[in-house]
Order: sequence, then structure tokens, then C-alpha cells
Amino acid sequence: MRAIVSLTVPEGKRLIAKAIAQMPEVRQARENGKILLKGGTTVSAVAEELVGVPMRISGRVTPRGLKSADVAGGDPHSMLVEGSGWRNIDEEMPKAVESLGAGDVVIIGANAIDACGAAAMFAGAPLGANPGQVMAGIMLEGATVIVAAGLEKLIPGKLSEAVQVAGRKRIDISMGMSVGLMPIFGRVVTEVEAFKLLAPMECQVIGRGGIAGAEGSTVFVLTGEESDVKRVFRLALELKGATTSGTADSMVECVEASGRCKGHRACVYKSPKLLA
Repeated sequence: MRAIVSLTVPEGKRLIAKAIAQMPEVRQARENGKILLKGGTTVSAVAEELVGVPMRISGRVTPRGLKSADVAGGDPHSMLVEGSGWRNIDEEMPKAVESLGAGDVVIIGANAIDACGAAAMFAGAPLGANPGQVMAGIMLEGATVIVAAGLEKLIPGKLSEAVQVAGRKRIDISMGMSVGLMPIFGRVVTEVEAFKLLAPMECQVIGRGGIAGAEGSTVFVLTGEESDVKRVFRLALELKGATTSGTADSMVECVEASGRCKGHRACVYKSPKLLA
């Protein structure tokens, strides 16, 4: 049986989250190990699947550019799930990463992926803030790294080339933050992989884009046994209208004119004098 499914970007994030939550290594870590989640909207959706709690969203791309949250808040941007509980590890990332080992899982998002399976995330703070300072440790300790990234993050060309042209201090002018790209090594799970994880089927992308709120959407053809295709098709229907995951306060973009701005570099265009 073949079916066409179209997913908006938020719907795709929810599909990826459902698939990751069912991965054998994630289930095993949930029962006998630890799961470290580093916040982003897709990973926040995973957190909702695992523990029913959305995460704080920090950086984001909006119509104004690369921005930060208006209010930092005390909600977790990174969390450690262990057994039936979880805790905020924003202030103890090095210690939490050091505690990881074989059998544990790290789930992290990405701002860019390429066709070769490479992934990277934006870093707008010095040294990439807390996550940036432990990224090497995440790769070293033996935990399984899963990169949750929708197909809207797919870039043309090689990510290795994109890393070389970016850089916080290399950029002269930018809309919002100037950023560098921090490579991530792990198993990339997009909507295509998610469909295959949810049922034994083939999945082919046949189109991208849309209008009227479906901008950035992806159209897929699912091929498999009738029972599998229908089951996943029903799941996709249930995801219709899904919204972006993240705590409500952190979804508000920092705007300089709001009166709450603390002088974040993300609130202004870098070196606007160059526009003169």
C-alpha cells in the first residue's frame, strides 16, 4: 500500500519525538540508565513524550533573525531523565555529562544537517555557553547520541563548508546574533527515519514547501503493508495542527523595545553602522 502524507514543521517535530521515544536504546536508557536532553523545540517535544514536560527554548530563528528568549526563566534548557524522574541540569552540565556512559543516551537538536548525515548547531555565546563547553565530553563518554532534526534543517552542499564560513567573530553584520556552527556527531533522526522507526516501511520525500501556514512542509510517500501504512497514516492525522514545543515564557522573543531587554547581543543587528 502507498500513502501520501504531508507534515508541517511542528507536526514533523512531534513525529520525530514520538519515534525517538520508542527507539530501543531510549527505552533501555529510560529503564536502566540516563537520558540527557539538550533543549531545542524538537528535543522539547521529546521531553514531552518522555516525561510530559516542555523545555525552555533559548536561541531561535524568527522573521527578525537569530534571536534569544525575552525572559530566561527557571525552566530547564537541559535536563537529565533518570528512572521515573528528571532534573534541571543547566547549572551542572559538566557533572551530568561526566556521569554518562555506555547504555545512556544523549538527545540533542541541530540547526543544520546535510545529505551525508553531518549535523551542527548554532552557537551565539562565547564557547557555546554550557552546552558548548561539554560537547566534546558528550562524544567521549560512550553514551549513544541521537540528533533530532527535521528536514527543514537540511542544507545544500556540505556542512563542513558551512562551518568554515560561519563564526561569531568572523561576521561583520547580522540580523540578530552572529553565530558559529558547532559540529555534532550522532545518529540523525529526521521525519524519514521517524516513519521507518514507527513501522517497517519505505519513506520517500516527494515535495517541500507550502502556503497558508504550511510553509516549510514536507510531502512523503509511505510504502508498506496495508496495516502498517494505515497505522502510521492515522498517527499523522492525529498530529495535524500540532504546535511548536517549548515553555510559554521562553517562546517570547527578546525585543529591545520591550523594556525587559538586558542588552543581549541577540536584540540588535550586529554593527548596524556598516549600513550607513
